[in-house]
Amino acid sequence: MQLRQAISSVLATTKQETDSYDRWSWVEASLWTKPMLTALENGVKGGKWFSLMDKVYAMATLQAAWQQVQRNKGSHGVDGMSVERFALKQEHYLQELQQALKAGSYQPLPVKRVFIPKAGGGERPLGIPAVKDRIVQTALKMMIEPIFENEFVEHSYGFRPQRGCKDALRIVHKGLKAGQTWVVDADMKSFFDTIPHAPLMAEVEKLISDGKVLQLIHAYLKQDIMAGLERWTPNAGTPQGAVISPLLANLYLHSLDQRMVQAGYTMVRYADDFVILCQSQEEAHSALVLIQQWVNAKGLALHPDKTHVGDCLEEGQGFEFLGYRFEAGKRWVRKKSLKALKDKIRRKTKRTRGDSMATIIKDLNAMLIGWFNYFKHAHEWTFPKLDRFIRRRLRSLRNKQRTGQSGFGRSIHLSQLMPNAYFANLGLFTMKEAHRIACQSR
Repeated sequence: MQLRQAISSVLATTKQETDSYDRWSWVEASLWTKPMLTALENGVKGGKWFSLMDKVYAMATLQAAWQQVQRNKGSHGVDGMSVERFALKQEHYLQELQQALKAGSYQPLPVKRVFIPKAGGGERPLGIPAVKDRIVQTALKMMIEPIFENEFVEHSYGFRPQRGCKDALRIVHKGLKAGQTWVVDADMKSFFDTIPHAPLMAEVEKLISDGKVLQLIHAYLKQDIMAGLERWTPNAGTPQGAVISPLLANLYLHSLDQRMVQAGYTMVRYADDFVILCQSQEEAHSALVLIQQWVNAKGLALHPDKTHVGDCLEEGQGFEFLGYRFEAGKRWVRKKSLKALKDKIRRKTKRTRGDSMATIIKDLNAMLIGWFNYFKHAHEWTFPKLDRFIRRRLRSLRNKQRTGQSGFGRSIHLSQLMPNAYFANLGLFTMKEAHRIACQSR
């Protein structure tokens, strides 16, 4: 009997250890060995981590970081060094990086600023670090991310390992179903550009005491930005486009997460986009007061026009989160997300495109399937409207190819010439049909 209990105890301990290690299956194995993970789980002496820099610049770490940067591709930085060019002499460049990091002579280059179009119009600034800086940042992130991850709370989903938008939306759906329909929809004004550096570094220093690692993080926060011939040093913020920015942003918001958990609120956060689900108007307003106090104390600001409290069961009081709009008991695709999709469809179905219809449909399908898989829980009215829009675009394109004329795809003549069955035979993905099948499987 005692032997059986002893064996059961050993097996239970082994299972706990296995489950614990499974939790960290995403970490870089050459860095985070089992003894390191055990220390992470059990807590290190004094609660702070020392002597990390030698692991950051270990050749195995830099090689793993380079492989990740190479997979992600991306544009060159201010030095003109592309990923492809770096690959030609990767061993030499990685050794150079290692020597500079070891000697303490490594200095990040300025970040190249570019502007990308926003779904709702206008442009969003994006920083592109040099390839070598992306490698070092990735190596640094590989080292420090598990330390911070071990502290982060459950309801944070953005830019975290083994988590994503669908997980966050699942919790929102569960809360609404449980009657938490009074929602605080909070939006921080220019969050990534306004995080104060000193308080952010203070958060880092709560867990890390390696001076060289701290210097490296600070150097990235103070990295010069170049836009054309202009060059300046930022006084606040984490550069958007930098590898470690999302991690640092999550760290800065961690104390807000803790405060909301301690106050008993249901909060769902994806980076700086978050909602608080409440049972009543009073509870929601109390939550907003708590958020406002935290924001003021942390040197940030809530967007006055984009932060609101409402009962999402009521028409006009809904909220938007991760591409969806929740209103009147239904889930819609928000207007910006629909516009973004239609813009992509327009670009792929320009009337000047000379490819065969089969090639165009194959190109479209890859995008449409991915979009549908994310938005398949939206209201059913969404999908037949999109199907009609796509077929109109394809009819116009095909008519231009055949006749050189720019007729509209909604004309009766073109609909008769190219009925829905024509596109079905060519394999066009149909959202209405996909939604019907998805509903049946649910």
